[in-house]
Amino acid sequence: MNPLEPGLYIVATPIGNLGDLSPRAVDVLSRADVVAVEDSRVTGGLLRHIGVKRPMTPYHDHNAEGVRPGLVARMSVEAVALVSDAGTPLISDPGYKLVRDARAAGHKVVTVPGPCAAVAALTLAGLPTDRFLFLGFLPSKAHARSEAIAEVAGVRATLVLYESGPRLAACLAALAEGLGDREAAVAREITKRFEEAVTGTLSELAARYVDAPPKGEIVVVVAPPGEAVPATQLDADVALREALTRLPASKAAGEVAKATGLDRRALYARAMELKG
Repeated sequence: MNPLEPGLYIVATPIGNLGDLSPRAVDVLSRADVVAVEDSRVTGGLLRHIGVKRPMTPYHDHNAEGVRPGLVARMSVEAVALVSDAGTPLISDPGYKLVRDARAAGHKVVTVPGPCAAVAALTLAGLPTDRFLFLGFLPSKAHARSEAIAEVAGVRATLVLYESGPRLAACLAALAEGLGDREAAVAREITKRFEEAVTGTLSELAARYVDAPPKGEIVVVVAPPGEAVPATQLDADVALREALTRLPASKAAGEVAKATGLDRRALYARAMELKG
């Protein structure tokens, strides 16, 4: 078996169904000098499934800063394969810094694409896919979560985010409050035996899961905002008053400006009047 050229190989692994591991991924994992892993137990099981034994080294949130320089140094003479526990590395994990440092050191960087839960959920949701924004995990604390949602309320794209079962209902309720009651989908256990994609409005989905938190890996997909329509001053005042209950004047003006197309500076001045 010919060795791989030295460098960094970013290898996507299955998000559930082991049959989704590509032949190219098998080939790279079989020939890599070392595999950088989140959890050696998870990746060890995958390597056993394909009949491969390779050295593994931990690379995750808790040790990345310390071990990254050593991994980059090894790339001058070794092929380092980077994997996550499931899906495509770098998507909602610290791998991008390893890629950045590998490139800065002049090493070869290769991607071996494959499964990604965010993209797979988009295909199941039945919502627009021509423009989408991936948000990763929203903050767990309510105030920080509301602020994060307000930042993207006017983005004219489908939103995709990850969430855990125990936090799902609260997240959906916060999205409904911050975005309006948009169409959405909750995709769960993608490619696994109990895969499902439940659709409805954000408030309907929040009610569904409030007393029955689901298990498994979860992706939430939210439809983009409706087309903006010309707004009268009365419409703007109503929107500003609502926004001011949860946002400072500057952010409230920005949110309403995005939603209505009205001038942000004029809306800020009006927001200050309403607060007074």
